[in-house]
Amino acid sequence: MKAYRKELWFDVPIRRAFLNITPQVEEALAESGVREGLVLVNAMHITASVFINDDESGLHHDFEVWLERLAPEKPHAQYRHNNGEDNADAHLKRSVMGREVVVAVTNGRLDFGPWEQIFYGEFDGRRRKRVLVKIIGE
Repeated sequence: MKAYRKELWFDVPIRRAFLNITPQVEEALAESGVREGLVLVNAMHITASVFINDDESGLHHDFEVWLERLAPEKPHAQYRHNNGEDNADAHLKRSVMGREVVVAVTNGRLDFGPWEQIFYGEFDGRRRKRVLVKIIGE
């Protein structure tokens, strides 16, 4: 069995964003040489997320509005975590959107359902963060 590890780094200049990282994961898969197996894609920071969904701008807007209703950024004083920080809402948003995804690899390709893509969700940007891609298989 082969194992391959790659880190993807992101420096999002705004507080929140959704980035389609499917091409970077596909590139890592090609580099790995794995034809049958699994890919784990994991946000390595507690205010960021990795999730699978449709790459449609209206849906991304809906996520942003929905998450802001669930865990509004302001007022910062509403959160106990915000003693010297202002990112408690980002921790909560990450908990809702998820830490990682696992995708099957079949014939050297990500084995997605219709419209599925992998996204990095940034909820407290303006600093460098990483995503782990771990691939195992034959």
